[in-house]
Amino acid sequence: MPKKTGNPINDEITATELRVIDAEGGQAGVMLTEKALELAENSKLDLVLISPGANPPVAKIMDYGKYRYEQQKREKEAKKKQKVIEIKEVRLTPAIEDHDLTVKSAAAIKFLKEGNKVKVSLRFRGRERGRVELGVKVMEHFADVVSEYGKPDKKAALEGRSLTMMLNPTLDKEKK
Repeated sequence: MPKKTGNPINDEITATELRVIDAEGGQAGVMLTEKALELAENSKLDLVLISPGANPPVAKIMDYGKYRYEQQKREKEAKKKQKVIEIKEVRLTPAIEDHDLTVKSAAAIKFLKEGNKVKVSLRFRGRERGRVELGVKVMEHFADVVSEYGKPDKKAALEGRSLTMMLNPTLDKEKK
């Protein structure tokens, strides 16, 4: 029989002695597991091991199906409220034209408004690798254009043949 991933219930509890909490939430005291199982069975509920690390382990008499259902409901609700931040990427070149830069910055601004981080990368090819300062100027200009919506983590850094910079969205009051 495969082991369940949740809390051990009823016959799955291996401890010989348990601190038992009754169905109303009151202390029933420390007792043998058999007696606790008998109590749970008499009230037509389950004996659920709550804190296995305690000395003695703590078990509660409850409706396990209802407990799992409510737990799953809470997890689902927490997942709904969770905001996942994605990293979007915008690629530039050292010899980018003004219109192309405007189009790329508009895309970056859209990502930043959505609350995502933006990775701006500029790749050097061939002889462009000798003119890194041109790439730095393009990155600085790009950061200035989107500065209203996002701020760079740090200055653009050269990693191999690419110049990269991360932009974090600024928290402004009116998001469109």
